Amino acid sequence: MHQKYSAANIFNGYRLLGKGHVLITNREGAVLDIVKEEDAGEGIQYIEGLLCPGFVNAHCHIELSHLKAVIPQKTGLVAFVQQVMKKRQSDAEEIASAIEEAERAMYQSGISAVGDICNTANSLPLKQKSKIRWHNFIELTGFIGATAHKRCADALMLLNNFAANHSTLSPHAPYSVSKELFELINENTTGNIISIHNQESQAENELFKNKSGAFLSLYQNLGLDISSFAATGKTSLQSWLPFFSLGQKIISVHNSFISEEDILFAKATGKMLHYCICPNANLYIENTLPPVDLLVKQNCSIVMGTDSLASNNALNMVEEIFTLQKYFPKISLTTLLQWATINGAKALGIDEELGSFERGKKPGVVLIKGNISKRII
Repeated sequence: MHQKYSAANIFNGYRLLGKGHVLITNREGAVLDIVKEEDAGEGIQYIEGLLCPGFVNAHCHIELSHLKAVIPQKTGLVAFVQQVMKKRQSDAEEIASAIEEAERAMYQSGISAVGDICNTANSLPLKQKSKIRWHNFIELTGFIGATAHKRCADALMLLNNFAANHSTLSPHAPYSVSKELFELINENTTGNIISIHNQESQAENELFKNKSGAFLSLYQNLGLDISSFAATGKTSLQSWLPFFSLGQKIISVHNSFISEEDILFAKATGKMLHYCICPNANLYIENTLPPVDLLVKQNCSIVMGTDSLASNNALNMVEEIFTLQKYFPKISLTTLLQWATINGAKALGIDEELGSFERGKKPGVVLIKGNISKRII
């Protein structure tokens, strides 16, 4: 039995088709075709709103869902990081319950796939039964070179626990990964998709350019001796990107303080970068937004994420889209929807299955009506 859906507009993953089209799927949600209404026959369901493929949330930390409304807003990244480190430990049942609630809300709002950061195996039981497609980025931290081999070994053990096709090692951020650890991550991620938090604060660039700024107080508070760290005299991105030399595909997340020089530097390396923007989290933490117009101008591959409930009020892609529409009104809805669907699927290497209404795919079907989205299939 075929399902037939028509709406005021259908976004197929690449463009808006306008009125008079019908999406046809089978009962399991596999796309069979999109045809003109006069060719669709009987049994069409007419729905008010816009239909689009399931969203791809390219950056999330579902294991931090128990921190919703716990950490104050607009404190800046250094203070935020310290709060997360201080408060992330909690009762196991509370953590599991919050993860389940967050996953349920994401699925119902139309998210079909997630690039998820993992520091623990807390999300594993849920992911084994989830209808959402997950890519697990097993995150490594360690700014002291002497700990690099131990940190890498621990991360490989966690990676083995997930033991899924879509799980890879990834560095946390330039300010939390030593040269030695970057080198080990490079060796263990040949040809893989990796993720890194990049230039989320101006302090990150200050650290690498001059060994100055707010991160020095973070290391002091943590009791870390960083006397062996030497400033590169370059921006953060220009300091960490050369470590990856083995064909990695990189999702660079946040990019709030990226410059045109950085983007051109990345292009010149020939490396494949996808720039993930998480606007509501950037406003929550630093009360700033990335230079989205600059990324568009340079024809960058842009994807979209929600970050975590520690830094966002919801894990909802439509709310991210609405924020971008508010601050960047010249960017078309078509472009924003591409970032939230097919671009994210390409970045996670799942575009043969998700991200667009193309024959044989099962991307999920989402209805957007006003500022609300809900899953139909």
